[in-house]
Amino acid sequence: MHFRDLTEAQIIALAVTAEEEDSRIYRDFAEALQKDFPASAELFTHMSEEEDGHRRRLIDLYRQRFGEHIPLIRRQDVKGFVVRRSFWLTKTLRPEQMREEAEVMEIQARRFYEAAILRTTDAGVRQLLGDLAQEEGRHETAAGEFTAAQAASGELNHEDSAARRLFVLRFVQPGLAGLMDGSVSTLAPLFAAAFATGSTAETFKVGLAASVGAGISMGFAEALSDDGKLSGRGTPWLRGTVCGLMTALGGLGHTLPYLIRDFHLATSIALAVVAVELAVISWLRRRYMDTPLLSAIFQVVVGGVLVFLTGWLIGSG
Repeated sequence: MHFRDLTEAQIIALAVTAEEEDSRIYRDFAEALQKDFPASAELFTHMSEEEDGHRRRLIDLYRQRFGEHIPLIRRQDVKGFVVRRSFWLTKTLRPEQMREEAEVMEIQARRFYEAAILRTTDAGVRQLLGDLAQEEGRHETAAGEFTAAQAASGELNHEDSAARRLFVLRFVQPGLAGLMDGSVSTLAPLFAAAFATGSTAETFKVGLAASVGAGISMGFAEALSDDGKLSGRGTPWLRGTVCGLMTALGGLGHTLPYLIRDFHLATSIALAVVAVELAVISWLRRRYMDTPLLSAIFQVVVGGVLVFLTGWLIGSG
């Protein structure tokens, strides 16, 4: 469902679920930091308790206005919400990374309450949503002032950290998704055409069509997935453009070698380009998505090899 279609009751129910999830995430952070960074763990515990307080106030308001039963409406049920990552699955997060996540979470929570105010008319509901928006804004400052006593670099700059995380949301994530799709999905049609025809000219045409087509498709899919107003991921057309261009680039990288007339030379260069593309994708996943390097290499390479073999088998059959 779209956020604009929610009733006042559904908005409050969504807020209850969101506050409960954020509180759990902060408790997970606190638990992970308790042994080595007790001061930081105490801060996240305090933030979790404040989110619990928000949840109780929202529940009290819901019971007064709409009754005892609160429907379960989750972030993933509403188009435009960013689904929180399962941080308990990631054991390598550093304190500064948790701080960055907390900053972005509070920014998104504040934007949600600001947008929710515009969708409600009841004075009591609007007052509570406005109060919570202000409190989430204060949480941004609290998260920004977070320092890890054990961090060698000392106090972290909260503005730079939040800006970096938003940069990842708005550019790196859609760009990486496009690059992965373009680099991997176009392997099958490209090499199927190569081994079926043995013609560099025909292979280039197929690769060009597959790359451009995939770029257009991924661009529209990304742009239509989220309007960015609540999630802070930026304007849809910008994310769609980034995703579409990176998808096309990923496919064109191993297509351009087929401008060479020598089939064997062109194919050798194309395979080398594919290896470089998969290595770059693995590094980007490690750098920005906190995926262990060996795990990223395994996931990307296995997928790429399977798609390549599919094209080779079809083209040689």
